Amino acid sequence: MNFNQYHQTIMSKSVWNKTIVLLLFFLFAFAKGNAQILEPVKWTSKIEKKSGNNAVLIFDGTIEKDWHMYSQFTPEGGPLALEIAFKNQKGNYTLVGKAKEGKTRTAFNDVFGVNETFFEGKAHIEQEITIINPNLKTVDVDFDFQVCKEVCINSSKKFSIAIPSTFKMDAVASVTEAKKDETKVEGLAVDTVKPVIEPATSEITKSAVADASDKQDVPAPAPARSLWSIFFIAFISGFAALLTPCVFPMIPMTVSFFTKQSKSRAKGIRNAIFYGLSIIAIYVILGLIVTKIFGADALNALSTDVWFNLIFFIILIIFATSFLGAFEIMLPNSWGNKVDQQADRGGIIGILFMALALAIVSFSCTGPIVGTLLVEAASNGGIAPIVGMLGFSLALALPFMLFAMFPGWLNSLPKSGGWLNTVKVVLGFLELALAFKFLSNADLVLQLHLLEREVFIAIWIAIFAALTLYLFGKITLPHDSPLQHISVGRLYLGLLTLVFTVYLIPGLWGAPLKLISAFPPPPQYSESPFGVGGSANSGVSTESIKGLPDGAELGPHGIMVFHDYEDGLAYAKSINKPIMLDFTGYACVNCRKMENNVWSEPTILPILKNDVVLISLYVDDKRELPAEEQFVTKSGDKIITVGDKWTDFMISKYKTNTQPLYVITDLEGKNLNSSKPTISYVSADEYLHWLKEGIGNFK
Repeated sequence: MNFNQYHQTIMSKSVWNKTIVLLLFFLFAFAKGNAQILEPVKWTSKIEKKSGNNAVLIFDGTIEKDWHMYSQFTPEGGPLALEIAFKNQKGNYTLVGKAKEGKTRTAFNDVFGVNETFFEGKAHIEQEITIINPNLKTVDVDFDFQVCKEVCINSSKKFSIAIPSTFKMDAVASVTEAKKDETKVEGLAVDTVKPVIEPATSEITKSAVADASDKQDVPAPAPARSLWSIFFIAFISGFAALLTPCVFPMIPMTVSFFTKQSKSRAKGIRNAIFYGLSIIAIYVILGLIVTKIFGADALNALSTDVWFNLIFFIILIIFATSFLGAFEIMLPNSWGNKVDQQADRGGIIGILFMALALAIVSFSCTGPIVGTLLVEAASNGGIAPIVGMLGFSLALALPFMLFAMFPGWLNSLPKSGGWLNTVKVVLGFLELALAFKFLSNADLVLQLHLLEREVFIAIWIAIFAALTLYLFGKITLPHDSPLQHISVGRLYLGLLTLVFTVYLIPGLWGAPLKLISAFPPPPQYSESPFGVGGSANSGVSTESIKGLPDGAELGPHGIMVFHDYEDGLAYAKSINKPIMLDFTGYACVNCRKMENNVWSEPTILPILKNDVVLISLYVDDKRELPAEEQFVTKSGDKIITVGDKWTDFMISKYKTNTQPLYVITDLEGKNLNSSKPTISYVSADEYLHWLKEGIGNFK
């Protein structure tokens, strides 16, 4: 072909169009590959002069919709908490107290068994410092944090905050004086600072900050569900309170009073309705007082506090002991007498005091229930105590209103008797079981390992076994009436608690006990993380654990797993099996959910055990690499820890920074899945299909 022919060919319309399409394809592919490097939090920082040599460092982060970033106060054993490192502090400045945070949310995480604290929409952090070097030019701060949605990202941000030349320093404080100042303010609250929104300086605009602020006022799905569950539990507890000796006999007496003393049936119904509304108002005001005294933010912070949990444990033990018949918790008689005198006045005021009299007279039965609800609601924080009291009082008030409207229903009520005390005792056993949840929380925070999973489950087995014996009449307590026979209802309840007790027993050997996963410590907080004799791992024995190849250990469900890529690759080559890379994290919630709910499926678990070599690489592993293995990436990032190494491997090889991330490769490191080279947080069916495709392409 001569030059002219060649020129005509490349300039032909069809070839030109194909060239454009090809170029566009490569540009799109490049953009798509790089779009997976996610950065859900955009940060700005500044410094403000306070007084003298004191200044405040302010960090504001805008968090993308549906993502949340964990606070520095999220407890150990849960997701990765925010870590703040002040790099050039020595000789330049001292910290005044701890870093304070703006608005956060708290929710129970049933995977890790802790109350996690996190930011949504906007993260606001302030740190006061005392500058002791008048020539200081910048304050260097590093953030390490975790952001999660369906996937999690372990990220970092380096700040170098310039000190404005307009700062006029007073006389330079000595280090000793600075430490004195720090001591004075150390007791300040750390979670009650109101966010201050200032003009954006680089990465975010005013509108973005405003949007983030607006989003914060919208309740997150998880906390909203929590409030509904609190309301439902409180509503059921209100009905339980009705069936106690202090309240149940009051129903016919009170309804008869309204129907007989009122001039007309309509007026009697109106009075009964107002009586019910008065009961609701009294208990809701009680919830409001609790929230007002402690504050919503304080309750959030207290929920993971050791002393908070220990005090609540003691309170619930006292309540349970009272219900079991050791003593009665009563308000002073003088209170009841004074309220009764006001109730005799009649009219609206009299009805209101009648409702107050019911609350006081029935306190020995309702007090422990109300106290337990307030304890449980307080651990959730926010307006939970108000919601709890609304549910409880609504259930308590409804019968009085309904029976006043339909007096004929009174004839269908069962007669008072010993069964009312049985209700109290059952509630006592339930409160006793609940108390150990709070003791477990304190033990988890302190990492004392005194109340590990097996001990907790053994205590619950003992409590519910004793309840079963009580319901079958084998145990009697101080206020029980002589029992000639047991009713059908009591028999059924006894059988139910017996079944529950038997269900708990396998938990001693490592069974997951999914029905109560929110109560006992997580499986890893255990004397035998793999179950007694390895039984939790589907028959894995101690002998098989000893026979593992070098670098391998037993992971979730007894799957053999490597934590170093080279070790896993060498073993895969020796047995000629494909590799499944699992980019994960110790504090990755959805990684644990995939392991617990997807890997455990009967169709998936045998594949992971027998058909692939699993290599789990933890991107949040903080162990420092040997000096000779540390390096600097092309982008200038320092690779210092094991987690840094696997994060860099994931980003450079697979162009993403999210976890969980799963990849099936051959022995040369080539992807075996064509449709979806990598996969993340998915359903069991999709995961199974992806596994089979990758393994089927292995040659």
